[in-house]
Amino acid sequence: MSDIPPDNSKFVEEIRHQDKVLAIIVRSQFNAPGIHFFTTPDFSQQLAYIKHPPGKVIDAHYHVPRKCHVELTQEVLIIKRGKLRVDFYRDDQSYLESRILADGDIILLAQGAHGFEVLEDLEMVEVKQGPYTGEEEKVRFTHSRPGPLRVS
Repeated sequence: MSDIPPDNSKFVEEIRHQDKVLAIIVRSQFNAPGIHFFTTPDFSQQLAYIKHPPGKVIDAHYHVPRKCHVELTQEVLIIKRGKLRVDFYRDDQSYLESRILADGDIILLAQGAHGFEVLEDLEMVEVKQGPYTGEEEKVRFTHSRPGPLRVS
């Protein structure tokens, strides 16, 4: 995340556990001209913020077909309206911590286990690699949050 302007860095948060990036949250207040990537090239899902003035021309183009190997589904959630609590879990399925997302916030769920609770009426958009193969691509588990909820 080296190209994030310092005055906007408070609006971008990496959720980490040990040496893993579990998620990247981009708050709705992020606002910087140009193109800013929040992910490194090794992520199978790339997340960037783009802001250009009127008159900026982006040349017509297409993407060259290429084979990509995806080992882990990564997903992006865009909160259009409402509030969503995102719970993060360690590899042993024990609770780690939570974050609250609200109108305009974006999260890239990069790896690790996660769960959600809708806190207010919610509209969101999900983007992830396909094809979606249904429940067989998920491992669900029962979880409990020990002690007070750790929310930032």
